Amino acid sequence: MTHPTSTSTPRRVLVSGASIAGPALAYWLDRYGFEVTVLEKAAAVRGGGYAIDVRGTAREVVDCMGLLPRLRKAHIDTRRISFLDAAGDTVGAVRPEQFTGGESGLDLEIRRGDLADALYEPLRDRVEFLFGDSIATLDDDGDAVHVVLDSGIRRTFDLVIGADGLHSNTRRLVFGPEEPFHRYLGHVFAGFTLPNDFGFSHEAFLWSEPGRTAAVYAYEPHEPVHGFLTFVRETPPLEAFRDPRAQRDLVASHFPEQVWEVPRLVAAMRTAEDLFFDIVSQIHMPSWSHGRVALAGDAAHATSFLSGQGSSIALVGAYILAGELASHTDHSAAFAAYERRMRPFAEDNQALASGGSPIVTPRTRAEVDARNALLRDSEAMTRELSTPGAETRRATHSALTLPDYAAAL
Repeated sequence: MTHPTSTSTPRRVLVSGASIAGPALAYWLDRYGFEVTVLEKAAAVRGGGYAIDVRGTAREVVDCMGLLPRLRKAHIDTRRISFLDAAGDTVGAVRPEQFTGGESGLDLEIRRGDLADALYEPLRDRVEFLFGDSIATLDDDGDAVHVVLDSGIRRTFDLVIGADGLHSNTRRLVFGPEEPFHRYLGHVFAGFTLPNDFGFSHEAFLWSEPGRTAAVYAYEPHEPVHGFLTFVRETPPLEAFRDPRAQRDLVASHFPEQVWEVPRLVAAMRTAEDLFFDIVSQIHMPSWSHGRVALAGDAAHATSFLSGQGSSIALVGAYILAGELASHTDHSAAFAAYERRMRPFAEDNQALASGGSPIVTPRTRAEVDARNALLRDSEAMTRELSTPGAETRRATHSALTLPDYAAAL
């Protein structure tokens, strides 16, 4: 691959965040000849985690990276999602792609940690990684960005890219508090793991009552299952973020039922060491860059898990941002081109999560009853999942055509 040759092209780039967008961006920047440092507050690349989907244009990106064979081997292949009524009885079941708008045989379903490992592996001996550290301050003087880390390390870079997630520290330092950019979607969730004593394999079960869903996702029979407890709340429970016990109490208070596996999920949530509590939300920003600092992935345009597209959009955005930086000698022009290409794609995918899903997270009794009636009528369900809306989801996943930056350099 041809590398940029202009001496005015920024060469030293700090990428903050080593989840999905960060390593993907580092991969492409390294391919284009930039000197890359990846900063991650965790002690190592985070393994495990719930399943994420790689579909549409993102699948083309991982193919270009040479990762497709590895990711195919890591494919989980959830074969069935069963929906349960208030009593815990099965109402109906579908294949996942029937309501995600995915494509059977093409979409990849992968543990988040497996994707992170696949992105990290080809970089570990090529790119500098600084684990267990974070940006304390940064000063963009117009010619460079001077960074001080929490550890006290001082470094200077030509560019800084914040790929540090929904609650981005980089975004806070450069653009200010999160609140103006944060759009709450009305759901609160708790995710955790528990032993697979259910006998489940390659399947998921969702129990729903109005505004509340309890779910179990199982991968291999010998692996822990992932539990999720999700509920509707008009205002975000900001007070609970400061108190882990309050989080557990709040979630438990919404699931008093003694049916199906709900009590077991609540008990596991109360004692889980890996509890992840958060609100379902998106990030909407008027601009993704300021001076020599730009944002990527969820830091710029979090779509929320209701869209099913967060990781895919992060992979695509990393490809576009790196390609535009390699194609332009001026970082401002590169950031502008990146945003022109990516913003419509990101916003269309954000729209997939608008209002949640009446199938996965029904809010009202009417939505629950309508979903259950639909699931009981297989022909009606097939018609519903073959509507133009489902086709629109598939089209949205692949709406961006990847430029061939290597050929243009």
